[in-house]
Amino acid sequence: MNDLHDLTLILQSRFPLVVIETHEEPRILALLEQAANLENWALFVWSIADGLRRSNNSQPVSQTYTFLDALRHIDKTPQNGLYVMLDAHPYLDDPVNARLIREIAMEHGKAARTLVFVSPRFELNTELSRMSARFQLSVPDLAAIQALLREEMQLWQQQGGEAVRGEKEALNLLARHLAGMALDDARRLARQAIRDDGLITRQDVERVLRYKYDALGAGSVLSLELDTASFAQVGGVKRLKHWLALRREVFVGEGGAGLQAPKGIMLLGVQGSGKSLAAKAVAGAWGVPLLRLDFATLYNKFFGETERNLREALASAEAMAPCVLWIDEIEKGLASDSSGGTDGGVSRRVLGTLLTWLSERKGRVFIVATANDIEQLPPELIRKGRLDEIFFVDLPDAPTRAEIFAIHLVRRELKAEGFDLAALADAADGFSGAEIEQAVVSALYEAHARQTALDQDLLLAEVGRTRPLSVVMAERVAALREWAADRTVPAN
Repeated sequence: MNDLHDLTLILQSRFPLVVIETHEEPRILALLEQAANLENWALFVWSIADGLRRSNNSQPVSQTYTFLDALRHIDKTPQNGLYVMLDAHPYLDDPVNARLIREIAMEHGKAARTLVFVSPRFELNTELSRMSARFQLSVPDLAAIQALLREEMQLWQQQGGEAVRGEKEALNLLARHLAGMALDDARRLARQAIRDDGLITRQDVERVLRYKYDALGAGSVLSLELDTASFAQVGGVKRLKHWLALRREVFVGEGGAGLQAPKGIMLLGVQGSGKSLAAKAVAGAWGVPLLRLDFATLYNKFFGETERNLREALASAEAMAPCVLWIDEIEKGLASDSSGGTDGGVSRRVLGTLLTWLSERKGRVFIVATANDIEQLPPELIRKGRLDEIFFVDLPDAPTRAEIFAIHLVRRELKAEGFDLAALADAADGFSGAEIEQAVVSALYEAHARQTALDQDLLLAEVGRTRPLSVVMAERVAALREWAADRTVPAN
């Protein structure tokens, strides 16, 4: 994208009002000065601190410090040119200011005085919007960020005499997550990562992710999960792991010939079977941020606010792309009376907003939706095309139960070799992964109370005392497994 060409084209098109929303004020002022010099236009800049000044003159025009006085001067002056108004957004609610802006715009055919509003956020009313054009600065792509990182690393070496060290994967992740950010922000974060200790590490990547997330201001609806699991912590689900491994490079890389980035998956399963852990592991395995969408925080009593909250959350997710968007227990947020009578139609409108975004999104946002009861979900959400696949995470079989016991013993700094994992797996028939973990935890408490080490007998005794969900709610679990048998893809 050629910013100078595109900005000049807008200005040449004789729009009386131009709106530029950006945090990179020095960059846009330099572009405006270039455009003015190329086209031989006069350039004036106004701010509440300095008043109205010509770009090459340090003296302000008299009596133009307030926004109203500056507009009155522009309205009466015969001087054509570009009048750049910095941070004018607080003054637009005043009807006198709005009327003056409109009068200047309507006179543009006689006197070519173009008002250029530069501010981080800027909204014109309906009457003024129809006379305006918007310009957006381009953001650096991956190649530009890689060049920026090389430049900063060379500068560090020239100044300090040592080459930047670190993990290659961390450097690739850093570049990928800096891409799409404002150029100045990307340079500052790259410099911070390099000059902290001369190393590029995962901690630097997490700092960038946290900065991007905080800048979006989506904390009430979206949460950033930095503690993403690896698939080494997930027992079983071999088919799911294979499916994701085949698609990793297409999602995080440049893609393959004729291949589109994968859209997402639905994870259905018995409670405690590891669906949430698997969702975290997708982000960890692919090396992308994990965002969690909480449907409970979306809902608002005012009409239209719930849908707006969802649109803003989805837009924030696209700004964090490539990323994984985890929607946990999605049926609780979308399941409702199909007529919309129980909640005034809010759930149906939320569903419509989500379906539209799933069809039209452009960013690489991979959905991982988890559900305990898929029959509550509307069919238009789970049909092929919205998501790529529906996986059923069943209760673990004997080898997987043994693997899960080993994972939780090692996580607690115990040697799995000291236990008969096969015997434990047989005793825990019908247990979910969460129930196996709790058996290990409870046995550890028992060992602590007895002031002894955890052993096979204590674990077997705890397993024997536990009544798993597959026994307590046997009919419902059996019905779910039967329903999923011919309708989903086994994750194990």
